[in-house]
Amino acid sequence: MSDVQGVDSVPPHEPRPRRLSGLDALKLHLTLASGLALCAVAFWFELGRAEGGNSLSWAYVFEWPLLGLFGVYMWWNLLHGGTSALRRRKAKPDVAPEFTGMLAAWQEYQRDLHASPQGPTSDGEATEPPPHDN
Repeated sequence: MSDVQGVDSVPPHEPRPRRLSGLDALKLHLTLASGLALCAVAFWFELGRAEGGNSLSWAYVFEWPLLGLFGVYMWWNLLHGGTSALRRRKAKPDVAPEFTGMLAAWQEYQRDLHASPQGPTSDGEATEPPPHDN
């Protein structure tokens, strides 16, 4: 059996994302509504300027609706707990099975290194204590 989990399964250590409700959802809806209203007013303003001869305003005529669409996208993700198709892809195993022995050896080396009396130096190597002159 493989360690790879299916597309629809959620690992047991990760809580399932839940949809916002109550006051948090209301705040999110109000933020979206005010953002879309701002985008609509700015679009109308820039359209008037563009039709009046300001050629730079044509860029803003297309920018404000795109910004509004991005706001809707973010609203949807925040409302639904950030679940997207990209997050539901197949999970890869942490370490390939053929490298598990190497990982265990590395972790043991790290434990021994940090348990040494001097500890690791900046380059990760343990230092020997200086000799004592008696």
